[in-house]
Amino acid sequence: MVVSAHPRESVREKTGYPGFAKGALLTDREIKAYVERFRMLEPFSDHLNSKGVISWGLSSMGYDIRIANEFKVFTNVWNSMVDPKAFDEKSFIDIKADVCVIPPNSFALARTVEYFRIPRNVLTVTMGKSTYARCGLIVNVTPFEPEWEGYAVLEISNTTPLPAKIYANEGIAQVLFFATEEPCSVSYADRKGKYQNQRSIVLPKI
Repeated sequence: MVVSAHPRESVREKTGYPGFAKGALLTDREIKAYVERFRMLEPFSDHLNSKGVISWGLSSMGYDIRIANEFKVFTNVWNSMVDPKAFDEKSFIDIKADVCVIPPNSFALARTVEYFRIPRNVLTVTMGKSTYARCGLIVNVTPFEPEWEGYAVLEISNTTPLPAKIYANEGIAQVLFFATEEPCSVSYADRKGKYQNQRSIVLPKI
């Protein structure tokens, strides 16, 4: 099953949590229940897709997410300073393609194919896939906080001295979902987080 994305309805408009979540890592059955109730991620595949591709979709206790075909590849052509408080957009080259080549000892930013609506009682942790890790490619993603919503931005680092390929619309990392019995008192949406509802590859903000 693949569910189409409609990134408009906020998870804040929903109430109630599946009763089997007891402050633990969600299983495949529980992830599916959260998706059905909260539209937690879209599009959603209820099985792992692995034939001829780097796998993506629902796994035993997580969900393997994909990267879209939009990339920002870091370059030092302008000899810019990397400053998280004043990041220079000229430090990146925009690429839209099915394959992105990351230069040696450099990195690229990308966004997920999936749109997320994290429920108020859920926090995620994301781990890079073994296939890329064995090639020296490291994926870094911060936790998706309760009631954060949007496309996730990923940073993919090429730690090798050689150019490295990454493939759009294929698996890039696995998201693990942790649910608590009660929701948090202050969510990411309550704080009006700066990366809420992001629809593109958003650069650092303060």
